[in-house]
Amino acid sequence: MKKFWKNNSLSIVLIGLFVIFVIGQTITGFQVNNKDMEDHNQPTISMAEYLGGGHFGEAIFENWESEFLQMASYIILTAFLFQRGSAESKNPDVKNDIEQGANRKTITKNSPWPVRKGGIWLKLYRNSLFLVFVFLFLMSFALHAVEGSRENCSQGLMHGQKCETFTEYVTGPQFWFESFQNWQSEYLAVASIVLLSIFLRQQGSPESKPLTSPNSTTG
Repeated sequence: MKKFWKNNSLSIVLIGLFVIFVIGQTITGFQVNNKDMEDHNQPTISMAEYLGGGHFGEAIFENWESEFLQMASYIILTAFLFQRGSAESKNPDVKNDIEQGANRKTITKNSPWPVRKGGIWLKLYRNSLFLVFVFLFLMSFALHAVEGSRENCSQGLMHGQKCETFTEYVTGPQFWFESFQNWQSEYLAVASIVLLSIFLRQQGSPESKPLTSPNSTTG
């Protein structure tokens, strides 16, 4: 168990924090939703009804969408673009795509099977990390649209207004406001770590350069 914890502690802690915060979001979101319904003289709902409603789904997928967009963008942009001095960038003076490539000299029996198989599998595997994050973004984006439309309809009816159609919702300002307010914060966070890692350090973190490295050191 000690070895398992040592080898997997980062992912275990991150997933644990995710679960804790999702539970916290669910409980507080349930309370907020019922308070809103009481304020509008509507009957409150159970936790099971809340979990199947648009308020919960819209809040979850709206945030997942922006996170997966951030990671997909970061993965593909760092493959081609550079920031001299950043711990988050490849060195612009070194052609290190060769080091990540697959050729007969670097392939071993322990290499991932798509690399050993070659052909179309290798072509897909070359971009698999980016492609999976794009898929997760598109899935979350679609679910945000669906659940957001349901919640928007519920809010409209609660306030005595007509229920907007799905098309009206996704082409209207509310849906895009929800997306843009999250997207802008994700790109600000990425830009911050890229630029701050030029000048600042965190000893022991792979996201930081060594304490003694000049600010101009990249990667």
